[in-house]
Amino acid sequence: MADSVSEEMPEAPMPLQQDLTCPVCRAIFRDPVLLPCTHTFCRECLQSSLRFSRRCPLCREEFEEGHDITNRALSSACETFLKHSARFPRSKRPEDTCELHVKPLELYCEKDEAAVCVDCVTQHNTHRLWSLREGAPMCKKELSFKVEIFEKKVESYKKMTQKLSNATEYIKYQAGEAEKQIKAEFDRLHKVLVTEEALRLKALSDEEEEKLADVQKLIKNTNRDIAALNKLIDMLKKEMGDEDLPFLRNFQSLKRKAQWTDEEPRLSDDSLLDMGKHVGALSFQIWKNLQTHVEYYPVVLNPNTASPWLWLNGDLTSVKENSERLATPDNPERFDPCVFVLGAEGYTSGKHRWDVVVGDNPKWVVGVCKESVARKKKFTLSTNRGVWCIGLSKGAYTALTPERTELQVQQRPERIRIKLNVDEGKVSFYDGGTKRHLVTLSHSFKEKLFPIFGPGLHTNPMILAPEKIAIHTS
Repeated sequence: MADSVSEEMPEAPMPLQQDLTCPVCRAIFRDPVLLPCTHTFCRECLQSSLRFSRRCPLCREEFEEGHDITNRALSSACETFLKHSARFPRSKRPEDTCELHVKPLELYCEKDEAAVCVDCVTQHNTHRLWSLREGAPMCKKELSFKVEIFEKKVESYKKMTQKLSNATEYIKYQAGEAEKQIKAEFDRLHKVLVTEEALRLKALSDEEEEKLADVQKLIKNTNRDIAALNKLIDMLKKEMGDEDLPFLRNFQSLKRKAQWTDEEPRLSDDSLLDMGKHVGALSFQIWKNLQTHVEYYPVVLNPNTASPWLWLNGDLTSVKENSERLATPDNPERFDPCVFVLGAEGYTSGKHRWDVVVGDNPKWVVGVCKESVARKKKFTLSTNRGVWCIGLSKGAYTALTPERTELQVQQRPERIRIKLNVDEGKVSFYDGGTKRHLVTLSHSFKEKLFPIFGPGLHTNPMILAPEKIAIHTS
């Protein structure tokens, strides 16, 4: 009978729990002690507070050591309450009330970003508090900034998809041009090269497929990111339209969700076809079969680095101004706005030599540069910028050192020879016609070096000269 009556007893009122709660740890009192100012705390909480000062943690009134006394009555009440709470579970608390004080949530703490009740003020006495009506717009404004950022990011991603689509078309164009060059060369060499032609076309097709697949994957991932961003924006807008209190209760969770850490989509450094591998100095690659028909170029040009204002011939051995800006992808390795193009192969060791026919062009630059040279901004050509070159401008031949060393020439050279010795840290320039030494620039090279060509904006091409081939067999 007694058990039946007990089961029907109402649960302990929540205000009682508030009276039995330590203001420091916010839990039911454990071994409560009473101070002269009548405030009570857990003994452990009070001892932790006394390490800093002998003042009441609530009212800050000083008290002498030993004047705190055990509150046995309160301790018994706490034990009874805990037993009662364990036996009779609490009913569900309304969501719009404080978990601790069971009072309506009427204020918003700016620092903690949470809704609080009036009795929570003592815990937030150094924080700035707002009414719910004032707090909700503040939080919505913060999230609206996130929405604006994401919307701009969506627009940026959409523009990138267009660039990626353009890159796709350009890769196809590159593949088409390479195919024409390969077929023309193999037609010239005819039946002896049929097998070699098939192998090279297969290599080109495989790389085209690989590059296109990479770009398509990037397009797919970018579209996926756009969808995810739009979904995130829609979710945030929907939550921002909710009532103030539910919105504020969910604000911290929303803020955590309102993050985007994915990298911006971009073409990788090797996103375009390796044209030098397919068509650069192609005849040399097959010289064993047709020795008398082979021309060897120690350096060929890399069209993926060429300024949009430059035109390269089919086998990548000459460059000149193009009358209109070409619609080339803005890939990372391309020079723009500077009007340069690099050789297809870089060097980290050894000796290398190549000749450049500059003809009667009134302005040009030739030499070598480090791989990390600036590509997307204008810069002054100089050895202290990682460029070791000579050039012709306004009738003067100059070594492009910081102090601009003028070169003495007996006659106008139409051909420049460059000799690079990476191991000794020297790059030397000669008049290719007379073999007369012009200048040697020295440096301790720590980075891969590439031939660099600046033909100027002229219709006469700058041409890479072929080398004689000496064949030795054993």
